[in-house]
Amino acid sequence: MNKADIDYRLYLVTDRETLRGRDLCQAIEQAILGGVTLVQLREKSVSTREFVELALAVKEITTRYKIPLIINDRLDIALAIDADGLHIGQDDMPMLTARKLFGSDKIIGVSASTLEESLLAEKQGADYLGIGAMVATPTKTDAKIVTFEELAQIKKSVNIPIVAIGGIHTWNAREMMSSGIDGLSVVSAILAPDDIQGAARELLQIISD
Repeated sequence: MNKADIDYRLYLVTDRETLRGRDLCQAIEQAILGGVTLVQLREKSVSTREFVELALAVKEITTRYKIPLIINDRLDIALAIDADGLHIGQDDMPMLTARKLFGSDKIIGVSASTLEESLLAEKQGADYLGIGAMVATPTKTDAKIVTFEELAQIKKSVNIPIVAIGGIHTWNAREMMSSGIDGLSVVSAILAPDDIQGAARELLQIISD
């Protein structure tokens, strides 16, 4: 997968609790059919074996639709299933170590909430940044809130793609995109509605306007 060709517009981050018992693989497929351009698999409370099995099942779907699969936090899982990418936070494995182990051809994204963190991640070789949280959200209760002005400043200051994350929904998606960023990273805005495909399609329409 050519990293230069990756479409960051609608970046789905998974959270099975949001699905209220619905099947994750089916939900991801519906989201992709609705227009999701990138999928990050995030699992905080399963065993390594379960994570590997789930990641392989998800990879089967993302490969079929030619959508990049990013693994959250867990480099070992990303390596085990030969994922397209890895997303790391400020408290996870250092960027330089992750790159050395994962390889130059793989995607590595970094979460950042300040200009300083963003510039450092770019300098160390991150392929994209997840900036947020933009709005307080139940999935990231301890996250620092980033202002719209800070988001716009980061976008002006770095040369790698940026997605905003944290509390992104249809009612604020257009404002976020007006900062010039490359896409939106969403969880419940797509996975919570009954019509997952329709929710993804509506968001992509707003982003693409």
